[in-house]
Amino acid sequence: MDACARRLLLLCVFCALSVSVCRGACAEVDSDTEAVAGRSFKLGCISCKMRGEVEATATIDWLFKARGEDDFIHIYSYDGQASNIVDERFQDRMEWHGSKKTFDIQDASVDILNVTFNDSGVYRCIFNRILSYEHYEFSTIEQKEVFLTVVAKATRGTASIVSEVMMYVSIIGLQLWLLVEMIYCYRKIAAAGEEALRASAAEYLAIASEGKDNCGGVQVAE
Repeated sequence: MDACARRLLLLCVFCALSVSVCRGACAEVDSDTEAVAGRSFKLGCISCKMRGEVEATATIDWLFKARGEDDFIHIYSYDGQASNIVDERFQDRMEWHGSKKTFDIQDASVDILNVTFNDSGVYRCIFNRILSYEHYEFSTIEQKEVFLTVVAKATRGTASIVSEVMMYVSIIGLQLWLLVEMIYCYRKIAAAGEEALRASAAEYLAIASEGKDNCGGVQVAE
């Protein structure tokens, strides 16, 4: 029973994590860092709140430092409603790909259209977030950087493909194993319950029989 309880607990934890993922829980995933010239590329930038139940608003700024340059230049901003392309090098080539229909922005990803080799460099994503508590507001600044390299042709290695396939195989295998464990534990608990009922019934009959015998002995003695 103890082993079975542990297995059920593991199953519950896994299910809880699965539900969280399915409901779109925030997870800070690093951006890809290799873009192909002439294609679109998603610059990923995610900053999750530490306290999900706290209301917040955020504005986003993207900065860019090209190869060979010393300073970052403001290229893009987003306030939850409208975006603004500041640098003319990215005019008509940047689109918002992050959180939509909310001022509580946690995903600040953007798309770069028709990538060129001049887009190689360092991109800095800045979250200007205001957390709203009952009696006060608290401002925070979170920033992340993406080191982007532009290549003429995708160079994704075989190891990357194999690791991704193995990840999905492992997830499916774990789910099947948990399903088997759940069925096993259910049957074991059901069998134990039936055995306990039979034992209780036998004990009740034994007590009843003993009481009947005692009553009979008392009558004879009288």
